[in-house]
Amino acid sequence: MILLPPELRFSLRANDLERRAADRDEKPAPDPLPVVKFFNPVGAATWLATELYPDGDTLFGLADLGFGCPELGPFSLSEMAEVRLPFGMGIERDEGFSTIHRLSVWSAWARRAGSIIQAETLLRRASRAANDDELPPRGG
Repeated sequence: MILLPPELRFSLRANDLERRAADRDEKPAPDPLPVVKFFNPVGAATWLATELYPDGDTLFGLADLGFGCPELGPFSLSEMAEVRLPFGMGIERDEGFSTIHRLSVWSAWARRAGSIIQAETLLRRASRAANDDELPPRGG
């Protein structure tokens, strides 16, 4: 399975170029939306990537190996692709993943919750509650 189709590669590279330009111009680093989510289908490991480095392999984002301490940093696409799990499975891309939350929000919530998976649940609930507040009251 191809873990990263061209359109996602393009978005990840664009985020990397934007960050490099900000660094060069001594401007604050951007806080992008995560572009792609990878996960272990038989475990707790989860990765949210925002950038792809020029080598075409190194991703940057939030990594959670399931030990209760998600952290920001680089990780390798080829190393994830080489992981062999039970039943012939491997690391998968969440094809339905989308988010309205920036990487800094994911990072803060994941660290507080102890995992990206828990943070995802909490962020979904918080978004639902905010949307419920915007709805007109029910009644007849």
